[in-house]
Amino acid sequence: MGVAVQSHWFSVGSIVTWAEAGVGAVATQSFVDPAYGYKGLELMRAGVAAPEALQRLLGADAQREVRQVAMIDAQGRVDAFTGKLDIRDAGHHVGVQYSAQANMMANARVWPAMAAAFETTRGDLAGRMLAALEAAQAAGGDIRGKQSAAILIVKAKSSGRPWVGADRVFDLRVDDHPEPVAELKRLVRLQRAYAHANRGDELVSEKKIDEALKEYTAAGELAPEILELPFWQAVTLVVVGERQRPCRSSGGCSRGSRTGPTWCRACRPRANCPTTRHSSRASWRSVRRSRYEGLGARD
Repeated sequence: MGVAVQSHWFSVGSIVTWAEAGVGAVATQSFVDPAYGYKGLELMRAGVAAPEALQRLLGADAQREVRQVAMIDAQGRVDAFTGKLDIRDAGHHVGVQYSAQANMMANARVWPAMAAAFETTRGDLAGRMLAALEAAQAAGGDIRGKQSAAILIVKAKSSGRPWVGADRVFDLRVDDHPEPVAELKRLVRLQRAYAHANRGDELVSEKKIDEALKEYTAAGELAPEILELPFWQAVTLVVVGERQRPCRSSGGCSRGSRTGPTWCRACRPRANCPTTRHSSRASWRSVRRSRYEGLGARD
């Protein structure tokens, strides 16, 4: 379950989209009150059905007629509200385990188009949500134009370990872009690719090399422009003693591109590759563990 949104407003995903695995999802729109997201999830977490949670929060909101809110819980119970003072065109459509809503639209065909696209598109939830956003734009979209988009999808059941990121399937935002939905689709494609790569890493640690290589191959096919994906496949082949197998990364390392030499330096002297001629399994594991960098700070 989750939320997908597009708007002519900067960083729409930072305020509209709310979801928690095993609990529910909330889209709070129009004159946004983020409390609907926080308190809506709090009520659903306590066992309150989404429609009842929405009604309770609306009843306590003196400014409810400028709100637009949709809620769905882990049991698929869903409801939506469009205030009488929302800027036209505005409205919503509640279907079976989904809701499509929009405000400040070019016409009243937008949210029915979203609903139709969601219902008729085949594929996973992310694909269907993206199709709904594309249909909204094709029907006229936001009367002001396009600027940002976001998608947040969580698992239906909580892992009990949300801090490891296992509960979030997609959590992507395009904060400022001339074609936000197209860019969001690109990011979803990349996340699918990296999910395959991450699964490949897990399978290597379980010594399931053939299965791991299938995952790495799938990653490279989804995002052929990302050199790092076949690079790690090549390193894996070397480490497990499968140097005879072909891997596109070897060409990437050896060709005279801007990126190639950088990857060669990354594996020297930690792992053998066709260019560097070095090998060290212990060092390779260190490289795998240190692929990330970050910063924590306070003002």
